[in-house]
Amino acid sequence: MHEKKIARLRRAAKTRHIIKRQYYQIGRLRLTIHRSSQHIYGMVLDGGTVLAHASTLTLKETAGTKKEKAALVGRALAQQAREKGVTKVACDRSGFAYHGRVKALVEAFREEGIEV
Repeated sequence: MHEKKIARLRRAAKTRHIIKRQYYQIGRLRLTIHRSSQHIYGMVLDGGTVLAHASTLTLKETAGTKKEKAALVGRALAQQAREKGVTKVACDRSGFAYHGRVKALVEAFREEGIEV
């Protein structure tokens, strides 16, 4: 693997360890985000159970920039999570920087009223 990917996976493992150790103990679920060069994916997990999921692949809106599409994914994901009774989540960025599409998704998730 390339050094860049190894570094991202190391950051991801560290974040997941912190979430598991601190947030699961206080009852927060996990919002996982993965991005590829074209798409962005998000899931709300309770342990190994997927409560809500959304991605740019599942959206019907195709117009707009990647950031705008990420915000749409965040809103759709938040609406699904709210229907399941989710009020607080811990954000697992999978080692990606909190910038650009990841930031747009999380901020749209927050705007829908779920604490991140």
